[in-house]
Amino acid sequence: MNKTPQSSARVPFWLRWLIPVLLVVTWLAIAGIGGPTFGRLSEVSSNDQASFLPAGAEATEAQDWQAKFRASNQIPAVIVVESDSAFTPAQLGEAAALKGKLEAVGGGSTVVGPIPSEDAKAVQFVVPIESAGEVKAVVKELREVVQASAPAGMQTFVTGPAGLTADLVSAFAGIDGILLLVALGAVFLILLIVYRSLLLPIAVLFTSVFALCAAILLVFGMAKLGWIQLNGQSQGILSILVIGAATDYALLYVARFREALTHTTNRTAAALTAWKAAWEPIVASGATVIIALLCLLFSDLNSNKALGPVAAAGILCSLIAALTLLPAMMALLGRAAFWPFRPKLLPETEREPEYVTGLEGQKGLWRATGSLVSRRPRTVWIASVLLLLVASTGLLQLKANGVPQTDVILTASNAVDGQDALARHFDAGSGSPAVIVAQEAKAQEVLAKTKATDGVGDAYLLAEGGVPIMTGAPAAPGAPAAPTAPAVRDGKVLINATLNYAADSNEAENVVVALRQELKKTDDGALVGGVTATALDTNTTAQRDLVTIIPVVLAVILIILMLLLRSVLAPVLLVASVVLSYAAAMGVSAFVFNNVFRFPGADATVPLFGFVFLVALGVDYNIFLMSRVREESIKHGTRPGNLRGLGVTGGVITSAGVVLAATFAALSVIPIMFLVQLAFIVAFGVLLDTILVRSLLVPALAYDIGPRIWWPSKLGRPDTDAAARAQPAAPQPEAAKAGIR
Repeated sequence: MNKTPQSSARVPFWLRWLIPVLLVVTWLAIAGIGGPTFGRLSEVSSNDQASFLPAGAEATEAQDWQAKFRASNQIPAVIVVESDSAFTPAQLGEAAALKGKLEAVGGGSTVVGPIPSEDAKAVQFVVPIESAGEVKAVVKELREVVQASAPAGMQTFVTGPAGLTADLVSAFAGIDGILLLVALGAVFLILLIVYRSLLLPIAVLFTSVFALCAAILLVFGMAKLGWIQLNGQSQGILSILVIGAATDYALLYVARFREALTHTTNRTAAALTAWKAAWEPIVASGATVIIALLCLLFSDLNSNKALGPVAAAGILCSLIAALTLLPAMMALLGRAAFWPFRPKLLPETEREPEYVTGLEGQKGLWRATGSLVSRRPRTVWIASVLLLLVASTGLLQLKANGVPQTDVILTASNAVDGQDALARHFDAGSGSPAVIVAQEAKAQEVLAKTKATDGVGDAYLLAEGGVPIMTGAPAAPGAPAAPTAPAVRDGKVLINATLNYAADSNEAENVVVALRQELKKTDDGALVGGVTATALDTNTTAQRDLVTIIPVVLAVILIILMLLLRSVLAPVLLVASVVLSYAAAMGVSAFVFNNVFRFPGADATVPLFGFVFLVALGVDYNIFLMSRVREESIKHGTRPGNLRGLGVTGGVITSAGVVLAATFAALSVIPIMFLVQLAFIVAFGVLLDTILVRSLLVPALAYDIGPRIWWPSKLGRPDTDAAARAQPAAPQPEAAKAGIR
């Protein structure tokens, strides 16, 4: 007869029910509070440029100066009315009548325009909009008013920074519902296939959803207190990361729980046994990802700084849910969780079989994989490395130096079409000028040098209220006198420079670089800001962050692995394997982006985000594998333990990889280029890690090296290896007489 472990027998029956019930009720309360908060994240979320600006860049400093020159924080909406032929005087009159209506929609702000184009086929207005208000709603109203009031047969656009911001917000609209539904649906389907059970997938999904509710509550509180700056990008990644990570940790625990149920009929004992076996790799895995994400705080980009604590909070909640809520549900459900394929109790003689090769008791795919690894370990790991190196060559094709803002949104956009219309009829930089901050004493010199710079169409000082001082322009009869004195704040003045190129083009960025170099020769304190300068500084900062953050992340992961595995050599090899896997994933992604999706490039932050997620999550699977391999190596020796660890973790880690890949792939439903690219990189990279690196490369390398993989720990000495001790030794009479074995 099988006996229940004494430790669980001492736990009173009522307590075995009370603790799991209390844990489940506590999580229900958290979900009840956090769930409704999901719809309130927009209250503390912002998708304007300020949430992405580089914290210490010149463009940011220039923006701070701009704020001193205006009573409110406004961004311009550029209205374009376009005709196939030149405007008639009557049509110009109708267009001019729009000004009053636009001012009414814009809250009474002064509207600049109508400004006719040189070919007389278009007019434009510039409408300042409060960026603190509902930009999307105001832009929508502007589009309705312009379309209804423009001369018949005209095309109308609302573009500029406000129009692009509104369309970006609309593109993020699916984050609250569609993204979550797609991700949860994909996970549920995969779990049904893996477990062939109905209750267990629901329990795992409850764990993920409740973890997300807790994470949302935590993130909402941090944003409300002003500790973090939340944006749509971070919000979307949070949902995906929590669902994927919580499911991964749940799969590892469930595998241990199922294994424990083959040893006892007591579900509480099984839940505790599984918890004791799973907590260390789950905590190590979660800590690795959390600390890697917090390394983003070293970034100079506000968007990166925001994502670090937001995503780390999500992983923390996933970890806690997997170690509290799920064990409580399993303790209550027991074998019923696996219905109709409940695990059977094994006879005591079959529970801890002796392993000679490590393949005993295994069958199917993982026995074949283990057999391949044991027969030709060196061939397997060398071939795997060569394959990854070949894939890594695609990195040479990666164009991660930023993309024009008009290419960020992948669906139809009135603002993007409006930018094209502006480029057809006006200076391409109209509506998004470069903003120069100069000393009052050197204003005229700076203005003259600005006008003389190649690529600048026009430049002018700004008076109070942001009114341009247009020298040499005749005043219209009856018009008020044009301002002649520039606005001054703390000895500084503002100059607007309209560029000949679209504000989000590489040519415009080159003009900004030239302006910064030339103007500092006249005024060493001159600052060049604006939309183009912000994009330039963002890309430059993102590329610098790669050099700063990557070594920190690798060092942190290496230290955690050393503490977990009590080894130096194994962690070094594991980190090297995930770095190589990352390079291969980025290489394949670059090829796909350029030749399949035909993307014009990639955001400069894509390589960094891809690195943080792939390296941290890739190490996750190696932690799951190698922690079990170490456990088995202590009992049976390194090589048998390696194959045993591969066999028992193969199914669960592969399932976890597929789940995580599916959840990140769900990001592609949001039509933002950055998120679509990140979705592909992480989904492909996770599958590469799961199928090739964790299943073949790492086991084959560890098998080939043998006990030395654990160097310098005691487990790494051949004389202390369990498998070596099990081999029959040659007779040694002298040693036998001395009592040495």
